[in-house]
This record gives sequence, C-alpha cells and structure tokens, in this order.
Amino acid sequence: MGETLGATFDGEVFRPDEQVGLSPNTRVRLTVEPAGSPEPRPGSFLRVARSLRLEGPSDWSSRLDEHLYGARGDD
Repeated sequence: MGETLGATFDGEVFRPDEQVGLSPNTRVRLTVEPAGSPEPRPGSFLRVARSLRLEGPSDWSSRLDEHLYGARGDD
C-alpha cells in the first residue's frame, strides 16, 4: 500500500503536513521530491534604493518641502 504525503523538512527530520496512519517507530521508505521552488526572498529595500543611483542634493531630508513644492517666499 503506497501513499503520497506532503511533509516539511526542518533541517533534521521530515514532518508530515497531515496525520499519518502509522504506529510510532514504523519504518518507511521515502522518495523525496521538492513540491515546488521555495518562495523567493524579497529584495532588500536599501539594495534596491542604492541600485537606482539617484542623484540630488545631500540635504533632501532637511529641506524636503522645499524640494517637493518649491522655494517658499517670505509670507
């Protein structure tokens, strides 16, 4: 009797994704086949920001409103 089960490998043992109808310490034969490619890790925000090679004044953060909305005249 063969059965296909999903499992997760935690670095040491395979953990079934669902209940298995076997007694403890029952020996089994496993055929390992990856269920799919692992989810790609999202890229680092800083790595992406640096790769854009943006140019601008070094004081953007201190004068943000001026850079976004233009120089304000004296009120």
